[in-house]
Amino acid sequence: MTLKRKIAINISIAFSLLYGISALLIYISFSTFRKEEFQHRLEEKARTTTKLLFEVKEIDRNILKLIDQNTINKLYNEKTLVFDHNYKLIYSSIDDASIKWNLSDLKKLKSEKTIFRTDKEKDVFGIFYDFEGTADYYVLIAAEDKYGKTQLHFLLEILIISFFLGTALVWFSTYFFIRKQLEPLDDFEKRITKISANRLNTQLSETAKDDEINLLTKAFNQMLIRIENSFNAQKEFTSNASHELRTPITRLTLQLDNLIKQENHAPSTIAYLKSMENDLNQVTDLINSLLLLAKINRSEAESQLKKERIDEIVFEAFDKVKMTQPDFQMNFEILGNPDSDLEINGIKSLLEIVFANLFRNAYLYSDNKKANVTIEENENRQMVVTITNDGEKIIKDEQSKLFQPFVRGTNATQIHGSGLGLRIAKRILDYHQAKIDYSDANGLHQFCITFSI
Repeated sequence: MTLKRKIAINISIAFSLLYGISALLIYISFSTFRKEEFQHRLEEKARTTTKLLFEVKEIDRNILKLIDQNTINKLYNEKTLVFDHNYKLIYSSIDDASIKWNLSDLKKLKSEKTIFRTDKEKDVFGIFYDFEGTADYYVLIAAEDKYGKTQLHFLLEILIISFFLGTALVWFSTYFFIRKQLEPLDDFEKRITKISANRLNTQLSETAKDDEINLLTKAFNQMLIRIENSFNAQKEFTSNASHELRTPITRLTLQLDNLIKQENHAPSTIAYLKSMENDLNQVTDLINSLLLLAKINRSEAESQLKKERIDEIVFEAFDKVKMTQPDFQMNFEILGNPDSDLEINGIKSLLEIVFANLFRNAYLYSDNKKANVTIEENENRQMVVTITNDGEKIIKDEQSKLFQPFVRGTNATQIHGSGLGLRIAKRILDYHQAKIDYSDANGLHQFCITFSI
């Protein structure tokens, strides 16, 4: 989940909680107010009825019933009952509604003076009336607050609708606001993704603003400078060390070559000297590769790219390996369109190192000292070079580590090597934005190199 969505969701949740609590308090407050207000209306109605019944002499009970029936303030489903001190019903309004009551209600009314309760849809109010200290009367009045409950239900609908609309509005508005505010961070992310180990000299543009994004940009630029300095120091050391090693190794190679050419050596001595010569040649190739890599970075490599025929590079790499391994053989085939120009953008000297390293691997790890090479231009406008050879199978766990430095498989225990050949090849291909993959198909080792045309 992105930071923008996370912030928007968190704010929406916080708003929902606060608004939900507020809406609940509003609903409870209005419900309480409705109940209290209706209780007050019932009480006023009960007192008015009692006064008319007992204090106004000119009004008899039949007239009072007519007044109750036609009053402007008549309540919905209203029913009024009046009992004397013997709990005998002495007055009942002419409404068809009813009141559920029992003797305990009247006794409770005498002790508490007033009672209020809810019976299903009706609210029931009772009042104890002491008439001039001579007689006791009990009045029960019940009615349904249909208007108040309709208002309460309408309020509930409004609160629910506004809750969901408000939450959605807050989420969308917050998301778009946060996205607008974090646009500099998105731009920052796009710029840093373009920076690689070969483009450490890239600096992100800074602004005059004193915000967190600009502070982060400054800190990132300072970090890039430190990394570039460290990287350049490492490259300089590699270049200097390789250069210093190349001279004495070249001298040793010449001396060893002269020694081999001398006569009167035993066959075992000749074999031993040639083995040493092969090792020195491998070291020389490794040092030359390190020197080239130390001198070239990605930006320089891109400026030096030019059209090269991939078949010519393959044959020159084969000839280079053939000089030190005379028994090495190659089967070469062009697949697909035979009229293809077989051209790619690349640096010839570096690509020769790639294929020379792959050919040496094919020679060292194959049983018949032979490599099969095919070149094909596929439908995606890519040049694909495939090198296959037989040999001992590489276990699955080791296949994923083939291109790591100084990693050698269990099939290389009896073979001399540095464990850097494939790593150097992959790094050079990375410079060319090419891809190399390994697979084990039908008992054959297969390296597939893909160039974009």
